[in-house]
Amino acid sequence: MPLCSQLSGVRFYRNGQWVSELQDLLQASPARSSKKRLPKLKIPRSIRNWSLKHASRGHVFHGPNFFLPAWAENGVITVHDLSVFKFPDTHPVERIQQFERDFSRSVKQALHIITDSQTTRLELIAYAGLAPEKVSAVPLGVSTQFTPVSSVELVPVLQRYGLHERPYALCVSTLEPRKKLPQLLTAWAKLPQDLRNNFMLVLIGGDGWLSEALRSQIDHAQSQGWLKRLGYVPEQDLPHLISGASLFVYPSTYEGFGLPPIEAMACGVPVLVSDQSCLPEITKGAAAMTNPDDANAFCVSLEKALTDEAWRLEAKERGLAVALSYTWERCVDETVAVYQKISS
Repeated sequence: MPLCSQLSGVRFYRNGQWVSELQDLLQASPARSSKKRLPKLKIPRSIRNWSLKHASRGHVFHGPNFFLPAWAENGVITVHDLSVFKFPDTHPVERIQQFERDFSRSVKQALHIITDSQTTRLELIAYAGLAPEKVSAVPLGVSTQFTPVSSVELVPVLQRYGLHERPYALCVSTLEPRKKLPQLLTAWAKLPQDLRNNFMLVLIGGDGWLSEALRSQIDHAQSQGWLKRLGYVPEQDLPHLISGASLFVYPSTYEGFGLPPIEAMACGVPVLVSDQSCLPEITKGAAAMTNPDDANAFCVSLEKALTDEAWRLEAKERGLAVALSYTWERCVDETVAVYQKISS
């Protein structure tokens, strides 16, 4: 959260050490020069945990990524989604083992739990058998870098990626099963020939799990000339590539929040999303929705989203308004309200 550095009395803890500078958290590992790094001596765990517990006493300890240290009191955790349990085949074994070891303990230990959406909140309450008052939904924010980009700024970036000669639809997603990219390619291949000639489909995102068959499908589509995969792109180019798109497509069937379609809305681009998980909730009626597992229906939705100018104009306007409601300032304020709730 960008505003954390503006809060008084905030300390940062990571991988067994206190981190004095916020920017160190963005590094692969905190700077070794930190004066408050915990010594790696053979101190009995009980004594070490007592020391950490004593140091944190009287403060709220927030684990923003699912877990709390066993010694933390007055704990809050953020649970972003339950994909480890719903789609274990899309996660590495080490991550699954960590959740099996620490997730239930962290949930029981936490005084309060934050989720990114109401959909995930209700899912967690049902999964873990929690009292509803113990879980609050705090929506994420959209970076201010995502905003409509002028044509003067847009053209050089699109030229650099070879996207300046032909309109395109864009999907930003890791290649993994729950993102439903094979279904997107299948539906796009069913579009009328003239639409596939007029519009290119562009994929941005790195390789994920179980994507071998998808990569073969991507290679075939690229050989036919209607698909272009860019892979990973620098973050500073994303607002330009999104703003240049005629349509943003996000067919994922499971998300904890789903920032990419909101980022596209913030750039003034019409959005088509899956009708599943939290995507209907977070897009608030501003996006078109489809069932990605129904290839014919998905194809019809794509065709309408590309050609229905009245809907496209309305989607741009409504999308911009929805995106404005998701700010990091709001996220910080509502998170601090949770801290105050458990401290009162």
